Formats: sequence, C-alpha cells, structure tokens
Amino acid sequence: MASSLLDKRETRIRQMFNNIAPTYDLLNHLLSLNIDRYWRWRTTRLAPPTNDGPILDLCTGTGDLALAYDRAAKGAVPIVGADFCHEMLVRAERKSQRRHVADRLRFVEADAQHLPFPDNMFQIVTVAFGLRNVTDTDRGIAEMVRVTRPGGRVAILEFSQPRHWLFGRMYRFYFRRMLPLIGQVLSRSKDSAYRYLPASVLEFPDGEALAERLRKHGLTDVHWHPFTFSIATLYVGTKGDKVTR
Repeated sequence: MASSLLDKRETRIRQMFNNIAPTYDLLNHLLSLNIDRYWRWRTTRLAPPTNDGPILDLCTGTGDLALAYDRAAKGAVPIVGADFCHEMLVRAERKSQRRHVADRLRFVEADAQHLPFPDNMFQIVTVAFGLRNVTDTDRGIAEMVRVTRPGGRVAILEFSQPRHWLFGRMYRFYFRRMLPLIGQVLSRSKDSAYRYLPASVLEFPDGEALAERLRKHGLTDVHWHPFTFSIATLYVGTKGDKVTR
C-alpha cells in the first residue's frame, strides 16, 4: 500500500493533481486552518524580491505563491508560474484575472525536471509544497539552480516534521489520521491524494538533510526557517557567481 501511495511517476502525479484541482484551494486553507497563507507571506519576506529581474514560481498549482510575490513586489517585476498540471493552471489564470494582475503574471505548462527557460534568468526561483512531488528530486533542484541567475536565490517552502514531544504526537495523529479522512471525503480523490500527502511528507528529507542536498547542487549560505512548530519549513540558498552552462 505504501509503495503505491508513493508512486511519483509523472503521469500519476499529473493525474492526481488535475483531479483534485476543483477542491485544491478549499482544502489547502481548510486543512491548514488558513495558516498556509501566512507561510507564503513569510516566504516573500524572508526571500524578498528586488526590482531587478523576473521571478519563477515552480509547481505553482493555482498560483498562490506567485500572487503573494506579485503583492510583495508591488507589481514591479514580471512573475512566471510553472506547473505540469493543466487544470491547476486553468484556475491560476482565472485567479490572476479576478485580481486584475494577469498582465504581469504568466503561467506556463512545464515539467519541473525540464524547464523551458534559459540559464541564469530569474532573481528568485521558488517552490511551495511541490518539490517532494517531483519524480526526481535532485533533477528538480538542479533545474531550479540552473535557471536562477548568479547571486539569485532559491526558496523552497515544504512540509516538515514537528519533533516536540507533545505537539509532534498531536500533529502526527492529525496528519496521519484526520487530514486524510477529511481530504478524501471532500475531494473524493480517486488517486488517494490526501493519503499520499502525509506519506510523501514523512519520507521526504527535512532540516539539515534537505539543506545539505541543496548545498550539493552548488547553493551557498543555505539556511532554513521553521514555521508554526516546524509544520512547514522554508529553505533559502544563494547561487554562486559561477555561470551555469
């Protein structure tokens, strides 16, 4: 059962997220008690934009982090959201149109492992709760680093595992038992998306383990910021001055 839940082949992940797209935003905010909005806001403060160059939000989903960066930049820089799930991008486009920012946000259907962008293009490359879903994690990180300009930053917001003796136990009970039940009932996911979620988080590296993985891809000054008792963690690293070829 665990191995089938953690099947991260591109076709399976794409199908799973396309199928839950209609309830994706509702469940994100409901299951996190709306704290996910705060996490994205904090990301834009700890990896702030400048007025110099575009920003890429990878695995953008319905565009929430791309929109958060647009607000943080006050509309002064172009932002690209990339995802390989078409139904997610349909909703991201609608959201940007409703908020009257479609003229400066561009959404592109693309695989995180094979980005259609030149080297050294973006001042910041971000991903929120998507890196663990990339089939080849290292390939995804390598692509993020490749398209980041020298001196630019890679920012990864991802779920992590609270280790406090009491809160950690309470959270694991909610995460493993309650969240999958609520998520499956409301989403009616045929792919067990809300059982896949905790399974994928529990097997994914966090803390120093993920930070070291980022360093191996050439990022420097890698540091991380735990959010809300370490339910989520933001990792930020800087690309060196050596130009990627």
